Amino acid sequence: MRISFNAPFTIAFSTVAVAVYFLFQMDGTIPRIFKLEGDFQLTNWKWYVSTVGYTMGHVSMTHLIGNVSIILLLGPFVERRYGVKRLLGMFIITGILTALVHIIFWEHTLIGASGIVFMFFVLSSLIDMRGNKIPLTFILIAVLFIGQEIVQSFQSDSISQFAHISGGVMGAVFGFAYRNKTSLN
Repeated sequence: MRISFNAPFTIAFSTVAVAVYFLFQMDGTIPRIFKLEGDFQLTNWKWYVSTVGYTMGHVSMTHLIGNVSIILLLGPFVERRYGVKRLLGMFIITGILTALVHIIFWEHTLIGASGIVFMFFVLSSLIDMRGNKIPLTFILIAVLFIGQEIVQSFQSDSISQFAHISGGVMGAVFGFAYRNKTSLN
């Protein structure tokens, strides 16, 4: 038996997220490019990188393991269905749109891949969608996970439920947009 490199995007993202955590978070410093500050700095190149880079930073080992384990679990299926190029595009678009809306409405720091995780949740529930038939699993995921995030958004905590909701909405948009297209792999 040999080990197969079955999901290049999933493995690469997970490896970078783990490396960022161990290189920077362990000593208590996370560079600006791996967290999105709530300010807009048009002339600072680090701000532009952080509009996607924040997804690779994590505040704790629990946060990191939670996000990376779900990405590693769902990633191979999502990547096989949608292809590496499409998945990379979805990742970048979701990261940037979430960052821009976050900057418009909130001033606190955004960090972590939770929005990407929710995008994977929704994309995985739409993998078998064909024609005009909406999978019941998609409806249940939307009601349970996104509904929970809406309810929890009224609590005072340091979790960005908006990022979760944004990732889920973007997953639905991409899932419906690519429902009849084959993978680019």
